[in-house]
Amino acid sequence: MGTVSGRASPPTDRVVRILDFLAGHPRDRFGVSELARRVELSKPTCLGIVTALTEAGYLVRDPGDKTYRLGPSLITLGHRAQESMRVSPAARDQLRLLSSRFGATAALSAVIDDRITLLDLAAPPGARPGVEVGQSYPFAPPVGLMFVLWDDEAEREWLRKPPTIPLRTDSERLKRVVACCRADGYLVERQTPGGRRLYSLMAGMPTDLPDELRALLGELVSDIGERVYLRDENTGRRRHDISVISAPVFDHYRRQVMVASMQVGKPLTDNEITERARAVVATADAVTRQLGGSAPER
Repeated sequence: MGTVSGRASPPTDRVVRILDFLAGHPRDRFGVSELARRVELSKPTCLGIVTALTEAGYLVRDPGDKTYRLGPSLITLGHRAQESMRVSPAARDQLRLLSSRFGATAALSAVIDDRITLLDLAAPPGARPGVEVGQSYPFAPPVGLMFVLWDDEAEREWLRKPPTIPLRTDSERLKRVVACCRADGYLVERQTPGGRRLYSLMAGMPTDLPDELRALLGELVSDIGERVYLRDENTGRRRHDISVISAPVFDHYRRQVMVASMQVGKPLTDNEITERARAVVATADAVTRQLGGSAPER
């Protein structure tokens, strides 16, 4: 997470620890004794906090076994947080339409406190997306290319960040990727199974990974832009293993504020890639209009 200035508040810390723990176990219930042990608080302190949170509706207490779980007030709080980040019900409808059309997971994400955070998603019935709303990733190379493609200065600042893993950067290749993506209005990423696992492993990780782990992850991802699919490099009928297709959402200053994306995770032909990419762009453009925004010239 981003660095926050100011003095720490131990009492607030304790409340956050309890809520974070329960959020990590949404299907489980915990008695005060176990909860206190799991979050390393004294039982009286824990009891006082969960009692106050229950009275406010942030937790629910089962009168039978006297266990606690997350409460309904957090639903309202979550919706308000999404609205503050410009994720409206209309935007969610756009994600559902995209997800339903292709039977794939569609999502909106943004850079918040220097981390890429998943703001909302829609998945096919019964699907397990493997990611959750609120999940975040370090915004540092190689993760986050889609958030800087339309802003030269943002791209330079991103490239100056210490990479999360060792990388080789082919400047000419990256320039070509940027030019093609700006012309097309979308980014298509190809990844190996190992590369796909990297993103799930990085969820919640800090950017300052141990050197040994960084070297290991570096074996999965090499050059920025190397995994990008470009139309004019890939003609013919053969299929391409596609991971994700993304398109930018802009505000009224024509600044990129979010990314709409569709998880693919399977081989597609060139025509299938183009069809899905255009649908993702249409979704991103619809969200842009809902924000009163407009895209820069492509």
